[in-house]
Amino acid sequence: MSLPFRFARRLEVNNKRSTSYRISGAIAGLVASGLLLLLTSRNPIRLLGQSLDAIFGSQRGIEGVMVQSIPILMCAIGVALSLRMKIWNIGSDGQFLMGAFAAVGVGTKLDVPHWLLIILMALIASIAGAAWILIPALARAYWGVNEIITTLLLNFVALQLVLWSALGFWRDKKSQVTQSTEAVQAVLPRFPGLDSVSISFIVPIVLAVLFWFVFRSTRVGYEIDMIGGNANAAEFAGINVKRRIVTVMLLTGAIAGLGGMLQLTGAPGAQALSGGFSNRFGLSGFIVAALAGASFAGVLVAGLFISAMFYAGIALQTKGLSVYIIFGIYGVVLVGIAVGETMARFRLTRTDPTSAATTTGASA
Repeated sequence: MSLPFRFARRLEVNNKRSTSYRISGAIAGLVASGLLLLLTSRNPIRLLGQSLDAIFGSQRGIEGVMVQSIPILMCAIGVALSLRMKIWNIGSDGQFLMGAFAAVGVGTKLDVPHWLLIILMALIASIAGAAWILIPALARAYWGVNEIITTLLLNFVALQLVLWSALGFWRDKKSQVTQSTEAVQAVLPRFPGLDSVSISFIVPIVLAVLFWFVFRSTRVGYEIDMIGGNANAAEFAGINVKRRIVTVMLLTGAIAGLGGMLQLTGAPGAQALSGGFSNRFGLSGFIVAALAGASFAGVLVAGLFISAMFYAGIALQTKGLSVYIIFGIYGVVLVGIAVGETMARFRLTRTDPTSAATTTGASA
Protein backbone atom coordinates (compact mmCIF):
# COMPACT_ATOMS: atom_id res chain seq x y z
CA MET A 1 0.00 0.00 0.00
CA SER A 2 1.54 3.30 -1.09
CA LEU A 3 1.03 6.58 0.75
CA PRO A 4 -0.90 9.36 -1.02
CA PHE A 5 1.91 11.86 -0.30
CA ARG A 6 5.67 11.82 -0.50
CA PHE A 7 8.59 14.15 0.14
CA ALA A 8 10.34 15.41 -3.00
CA ARG A 9 13.62 17.30 -2.91
CA ARG A 10 13.50 20.89 -4.12
CA LEU A 11 15.82 21.76 -6.97
CA GLU A 12 16.54 25.16 -5.43
CA VAL A 13 16.01 26.64 -1.97
CA ASN A 14 15.96 30.43 -1.69
CA ASN A 15 17.24 32.25 1.40
CA LYS A 16 13.78 33.52 2.39
CA ARG A 17 12.32 30.02 2.58
CA SER A 18 15.35 28.61 4.37
CA THR A 19 15.26 31.43 6.95
CA SER A 20 11.54 31.00 7.61
CA TYR A 21 11.99 27.25 8.16
CA ARG A 22 14.89 27.84 10.57
CA ILE A 23 12.80 30.31 12.57
CA SER A 24 9.90 27.85 12.61
CA GLY A 25 12.29 25.13 13.80
CA ALA A 26 13.56 27.35 16.63
CA ILE A 27 9.99 28.09 17.72
CA ALA A 28 9.11 24.39 17.58
CA GLY A 29 12.20 23.63 19.68
CA LEU A 30 11.14 26.18 22.29
CA VAL A 31 7.62 24.72 22.38
CA ALA A 32 9.02 21.20 22.79
CA SER A 33 11.31 22.43 25.57
CA GLY A 34 8.32 24.01 27.28
CA LEU A 35 6.42 20.73 27.19
CA LEU A 36 9.42 18.92 28.67
CA LEU A 37 9.62 21.51 31.44
CA LEU A 38 5.92 20.96 32.17
CA LEU A 39 6.63 17.26 32.66
CA THR A 40 9.18 18.21 35.34
CA SER A 41 6.59 20.40 37.14
CA ARG A 42 8.19 23.66 36.04
CA ASN A 43 6.33 26.63 34.58
CA PRO A 44 7.80 27.33 31.09
CA ILE A 45 5.89 30.61 30.71
CA ARG A 46 7.35 31.94 33.94
CA LEU A 47 10.87 30.80 32.97
CA LEU A 48 10.51 32.45 29.55
CA GLY A 49 9.42 35.66 31.23
CA GLN A 50 12.41 35.52 33.57
CA SER A 51 14.73 34.92 30.60
CA LEU A 52 13.35 37.87 28.64
CA ASP A 53 13.52 40.05 31.75
CA ALA A 54 17.14 39.03 32.34
CA ILE A 55 18.06 40.02 28.78
CA PHE A 56 15.89 43.05 28.05
CA GLY A 57 14.91 44.16 31.53
CA SER A 58 18.09 46.11 32.12
CA GLN A 59 21.06 47.59 30.31
CA ARG A 60 23.26 45.02 32.01
CA GLY A 61 21.40 42.18 30.28
CA ILE A 62 21.68 43.70 26.81
CA GLU A 63 25.37 44.41 27.34
CA GLY A 64 25.89 40.86 28.59
CA VAL A 65 24.48 39.43 25.37
CA MET A 66 26.64 41.78 23.29
CA VAL A 67 29.80 40.81 25.16
CA GLN A 68 28.94 37.11 24.88
CA SER A 69 28.31 37.43 21.14
CA ILE A 70 31.67 38.92 20.11
CA PRO A 71 33.87 35.76 20.32
CA ILE A 72 31.04 33.56 19.02
CA LEU A 73 30.48 35.83 16.02
CA MET A 74 34.20 36.03 15.21
CA CYS A 75 34.50 32.24 15.15
CA ALA A 76 31.21 31.90 13.25
CA ILE A 77 32.22 34.33 10.51
CA GLY A 78 35.47 32.46 9.92
CA VAL A 79 33.68 29.11 9.79
CA ALA A 80 31.00 30.53 7.47
CA LEU A 81 33.72 31.65 5.08
CA SER A 82 35.16 28.13 4.90
CA LEU A 83 31.72 26.55 4.60
CA ARG A 84 31.12 28.52 1.41
CA MET A 85 33.85 26.30 -0.03
CA LYS A 86 32.50 23.16 1.72
CA ILE A 87 35.52 23.18 4.07
CA TRP A 88 34.58 22.06 7.58
CA ASN A 89 36.86 23.91 9.99
CA ILE A 90 36.14 22.34 13.39
CA GLY A 91 39.28 23.88 14.86
CA SER A 92 38.24 27.51 15.34
CA ASP A 93 38.43 26.96 19.11
CA GLY A 94 42.14 26.13 18.82
CA GLN A 95 42.77 29.05 16.45
CA PHE A 96 40.91 31.33 18.88
CA LEU A 97 43.10 30.14 21.76
CA MET A 98 46.32 30.52 19.79
CA GLY A 99 45.38 34.06 18.82
CA ALA A 100 44.88 34.90 22.48
CA PHE A 101 48.09 33.03 23.38
CA ALA A 102 50.16 35.09 20.92
CA ALA A 103 48.45 38.31 22.04
CA VAL A 104 49.37 37.58 25.68
CA GLY A 105 53.00 37.02 24.68
CA VAL A 106 53.11 40.42 22.97
CA GLY A 107 50.91 42.26 25.46
CA THR A 108 52.86 41.24 28.56
CA LYS A 109 56.40 41.42 27.16
CA LEU A 110 56.52 44.55 25.01
CA ASP A 111 56.78 48.05 26.44
CA VAL A 112 55.37 50.29 23.70
CA PRO A 113 52.61 52.90 23.52
CA HIS A 114 49.10 51.64 24.17
CA TRP A 115 47.75 52.18 20.64
CA LEU A 116 50.76 50.50 19.04
CA LEU A 117 50.51 47.54 21.42
CA ILE A 118 46.85 47.00 20.46
CA ILE A 119 47.78 46.97 16.76
CA LEU A 120 50.68 44.56 17.32
CA MET A 121 48.53 42.24 19.42
CA ALA A 122 45.83 42.16 16.73
CA LEU A 123 48.42 41.47 14.03
CA ILE A 124 50.25 38.70 15.88
CA ALA A 125 46.95 37.09 16.97
CA SER A 126 45.75 36.94 13.36
CA ILE A 127 49.06 35.46 12.23
CA ALA A 128 48.99 32.89 15.04
CA GLY A 129 45.43 31.81 14.18
CA ALA A 130 46.37 31.43 10.51
CA ALA A 131 49.57 29.54 11.38
CA TRP A 132 47.59 27.10 13.54
CA ILE A 133 45.50 26.02 10.56
CA LEU A 134 48.37 26.04 8.04
CA ILE A 135 49.16 22.32 8.23
CA PRO A 136 45.47 21.24 7.92
CA ALA A 137 45.10 23.67 5.01
CA LEU A 138 48.09 22.30 3.10
CA ALA A 139 47.08 18.71 3.89
CA ARG A 140 43.54 19.32 2.65
CA ALA A 141 44.56 21.18 -0.51
CA TYR A 142 47.47 19.04 -1.70
CA TRP A 143 46.91 15.59 -0.20
CA GLY A 144 43.14 15.46 0.32
CA VAL A 145 43.44 14.89 4.08
CA ASN A 146 40.10 15.36 5.85
CA GLU A 147 40.21 18.78 7.54
CA ILE A 148 37.60 17.77 10.13
CA ILE A 149 40.07 15.43 11.85
CA THR A 150 43.16 17.63 11.65
CA THR A 151 41.50 20.85 12.78
CA LEU A 152 39.60 19.11 15.59
CA LEU A 153 42.71 17.40 17.02
CA LEU A 154 44.65 20.66 17.05
CA ASN A 155 42.05 22.09 19.44
CA PHE A 156 43.36 19.80 22.18
CA VAL A 157 46.97 20.76 21.46
CA ALA A 158 46.10 24.46 21.69
CA LEU A 159 44.27 23.95 24.98
CA GLN A 160 47.22 22.11 26.51
CA LEU A 161 49.60 24.83 25.38
CA VAL A 162 47.38 27.48 27.01
CA LEU A 163 47.22 25.42 30.22
CA TRP A 164 51.00 25.05 30.17
CA SER A 165 51.45 28.80 29.86
CA ALA A 166 48.92 29.51 32.63
CA LEU A 167 50.47 26.97 35.01
CA GLY A 168 54.09 27.21 33.91
CA PHE A 169 56.25 29.57 31.92
CA TRP A 170 53.84 32.59 31.90
CA ARG A 171 52.10 31.97 35.21
CA ASP A 172 51.27 35.06 37.23
CA LYS A 173 53.42 34.47 40.30
CA LYS A 174 51.82 37.39 42.14
CA SER A 175 48.51 35.55 42.31
CA GLN A 176 48.30 32.79 44.89
CA VAL A 177 44.68 31.83 44.10
CA THR A 178 44.08 31.84 40.37
CA GLN A 179 46.19 29.89 37.92
CA SER A 180 46.55 32.13 34.90
CA THR A 181 49.03 34.18 32.96
CA GLU A 182 49.80 37.80 33.72
CA ALA A 183 47.08 40.17 32.62
CA VAL A 184 47.63 42.37 29.58
CA GLN A 185 47.46 46.07 30.34
CA ALA A 186 46.31 47.22 26.92
CA VAL A 187 42.51 47.06 26.67
CA LEU A 188 40.10 48.33 24.07
CA PRO A 189 37.98 51.39 24.95
CA ARG A 190 34.32 50.98 25.83
CA PHE A 191 31.41 52.25 23.78
CA PRO A 192 30.22 55.64 25.05
CA GLY A 193 27.40 55.09 27.52
CA LEU A 194 28.08 51.36 27.93
CA ASP A 195 29.82 49.84 30.93
CA SER A 196 31.09 46.50 29.63
CA VAL A 197 30.94 46.49 25.80
CA SER A 198 34.14 47.47 24.01
CA ILE A 199 34.47 48.76 20.47
CA SER A 200 35.40 45.20 19.45
CA PHE A 201 31.65 44.63 18.93
CA ILE A 202 31.99 46.54 15.65
CA VAL A 203 34.57 44.12 14.22
CA PRO A 204 32.33 41.07 13.46
CA ILE A 205 29.67 43.38 12.01
CA VAL A 206 32.20 45.02 9.69
CA LEU A 207 33.58 41.62 8.66
CA ALA A 208 30.08 40.27 7.94
CA VAL A 209 29.27 43.28 5.73
CA LEU A 210 32.62 43.00 3.98
CA PHE A 211 32.22 39.32 3.17
CA TRP A 212 28.61 39.87 2.09
CA PHE A 213 29.90 42.36 -0.46
CA VAL A 214 32.75 40.06 -1.56
CA PHE A 215 30.42 37.15 -2.26
CA ARG A 216 27.81 39.35 -3.89
CA SER A 217 29.96 41.52 -6.15
CA THR A 218 33.49 40.18 -6.67
CA ARG A 219 35.18 37.52 -8.72
CA VAL A 220 36.89 36.06 -5.66
CA GLY A 221 33.55 35.39 -4.00
CA TYR A 222 32.20 33.82 -7.16
CA GLU A 223 35.22 31.52 -7.43
CA ILE A 224 34.91 30.41 -3.80
CA ASP A 225 31.22 29.59 -4.26
CA MET A 226 32.02 27.78 -7.50
CA ILE A 227 34.61 25.62 -5.75
CA GLY A 228 32.07 24.88 -3.03
CA GLY A 229 29.56 23.83 -5.65
CA ASN A 230 31.88 21.62 -7.72
CA ALA A 231 35.65 21.71 -7.23
CA ASN A 232 36.32 19.69 -10.38
CA ALA A 233 34.25 22.04 -12.53
CA ALA A 234 35.99 25.04 -10.95
CA GLU A 235 39.41 23.58 -11.73
CA PHE A 236 38.31 22.84 -15.30
CA ALA A 237 37.25 26.50 -15.59
CA GLY A 238 40.80 27.60 -14.77
CA ILE A 239 40.47 28.38 -11.05
CA ASN A 240 43.49 27.47 -8.92
CA VAL A 241 41.50 25.39 -6.43
CA LYS A 242 44.42 24.41 -4.21
CA ARG A 243 45.55 28.00 -3.75
CA ARG A 244 42.01 29.14 -2.99
CA ILE A 245 41.56 26.39 -0.38
CA VAL A 246 44.76 27.33 1.41
CA THR A 247 43.97 31.06 1.26
CA VAL A 248 40.44 30.68 2.60
CA MET A 249 41.49 28.34 5.40
CA LEU A 250 44.30 30.68 6.47
CA LEU A 251 41.86 33.60 6.49
CA THR A 252 39.44 31.53 8.55
CA GLY A 253 42.14 30.87 11.14
CA ALA A 254 43.21 34.52 11.15
CA ILE A 255 39.66 35.69 11.93
CA ALA A 256 39.33 33.22 14.82
CA GLY A 257 42.77 34.26 16.11
CA LEU A 258 41.75 37.91 15.99
CA GLY A 259 38.66 36.91 17.95
CA GLY A 260 40.92 35.58 20.70
CA MET A 261 42.71 38.93 20.88
CA LEU A 262 39.40 40.84 20.98
CA GLN A 263 38.20 38.66 23.85
CA LEU A 264 41.47 39.21 25.70
CA THR A 265 41.41 42.99 25.35
CA GLY A 266 37.68 43.67 25.27
CA ALA A 267 35.76 41.34 27.58
CA PRO A 268 35.55 42.37 31.26
CA GLY A 269 37.81 40.26 33.46
CA ALA A 270 39.33 38.30 30.55
CA GLN A 271 42.71 40.01 30.32
CA ALA A 272 44.64 36.84 31.20
CA LEU A 273 44.81 33.31 29.84
CA SER A 274 43.48 30.36 31.83
CA GLY A 275 42.04 26.93 31.12
CA GLY A 276 38.51 28.30 30.79
CA PHE A 277 39.37 31.23 28.53
CA SER A 278 37.63 29.91 25.41
CA ASN A 279 34.43 28.56 26.99
CA ARG A 280 33.77 26.61 23.75
CA PHE A 281 33.32 29.75 21.68
CA GLY A 282 34.69 27.94 18.63
CA LEU A 283 32.13 25.15 18.89
CA SER A 284 29.32 27.65 19.32
CA GLY A 285 30.63 29.60 16.33
CA PHE A 286 30.63 26.47 14.20
CA ILE A 287 27.04 25.71 15.19
CA VAL A 288 25.98 29.28 14.40
CA ALA A 289 27.66 29.21 10.98
CA ALA A 290 26.21 25.82 10.08
CA LEU A 291 22.69 26.75 11.16
CA ALA A 292 22.91 30.07 9.31
CA GLY A 293 23.74 28.20 6.12
CA ALA A 294 27.00 30.17 5.78
CA SER A 295 24.97 33.35 5.24
CA PHE A 296 26.83 36.27 6.81
CA ALA A 297 23.62 38.16 7.60
CA GLY A 298 22.25 34.95 9.09
CA VAL A 299 25.41 34.51 11.15
CA LEU A 300 24.84 37.88 12.86
CA VAL A 301 21.24 37.03 13.72
CA ALA A 302 21.97 33.45 14.80
CA GLY A 303 25.02 34.53 16.81
CA LEU A 304 23.02 37.09 18.80
CA PHE A 305 20.23 34.52 19.32
CA ILE A 306 22.62 31.88 20.66
CA SER A 307 24.36 34.46 22.84
CA ALA A 308 21.00 35.53 24.25
CA MET A 309 20.22 31.89 25.07
CA PHE A 310 23.55 31.51 26.84
CA TYR A 311 23.07 34.67 28.87
CA ALA A 312 19.50 33.73 29.78
CA GLY A 313 20.79 30.32 30.88
CA ILE A 314 23.31 31.96 33.21
CA ALA A 315 20.55 34.14 34.66
CA LEU A 316 18.26 31.13 35.20
CA GLN A 317 21.03 29.27 37.01
CA THR A 318 20.98 32.00 39.65
CA LYS A 319 17.28 31.22 40.10
CA GLY A 320 17.91 27.53 40.78
CA LEU A 321 17.50 25.97 37.33
CA SER A 322 20.04 23.20 36.74
CA VAL A 323 22.74 23.77 34.14
CA TYR A 324 21.88 20.38 32.63
CA ILE A 325 18.31 21.49 31.96
CA ILE A 326 19.62 24.67 30.33
CA PHE A 327 21.93 22.72 28.04
CA GLY A 328 19.05 20.37 27.26
CA ILE A 329 16.84 23.28 26.16
CA TYR A 330 19.73 24.66 24.13
CA GLY A 331 20.16 21.30 22.40
CA VAL A 332 16.44 20.87 21.64
CA VAL A 333 16.28 24.33 20.05
CA LEU A 334 19.35 23.61 17.93
CA VAL A 335 17.82 20.32 16.79
CA GLY A 336 14.64 22.19 15.86
CA ILE A 337 16.64 24.66 13.75
CA ALA A 338 18.55 21.85 12.07
CA VAL A 339 15.32 19.97 11.27
CA GLY A 340 13.81 23.17 9.89
CA GLU A 341 16.83 23.68 7.66
CA THR A 342 16.49 20.11 6.35
CA MET A 343 12.73 20.41 5.77
CA ALA A 344 13.28 23.56 3.71
CA ARG A 345 15.00 21.39 1.11
CA PHE A 346 11.93 19.18 0.59
CA ARG A 347 8.30 19.66 -0.37
CA LEU A 348 5.25 17.51 0.20
CA THR A 349 3.73 16.28 -3.09
CA ARG A 350 0.78 14.08 -3.96
CA THR A 351 1.67 10.62 -5.20
CA ASP A 352 0.49 9.90 -8.74
CA PRO A 353 -2.18 7.16 -8.32
CA THR A 354 -1.64 5.95 -11.89
CA SER A 355 2.06 5.30 -11.39
CA ALA A 356 1.39 3.74 -8.00
CA ALA A 357 -1.13 1.34 -9.52
CA THR A 358 1.27 0.50 -12.33
CA THR A 359 4.03 -0.21 -9.85
CA THR A 360 1.70 -2.42 -7.81
CA GLY A 361 0.59 -4.36 -10.90
CA ALA A 362 4.14 -4.86 -12.08
CA SER A 363 5.27 -6.18 -8.72
CA ALA A 364 2.29 -8.58 -8.67
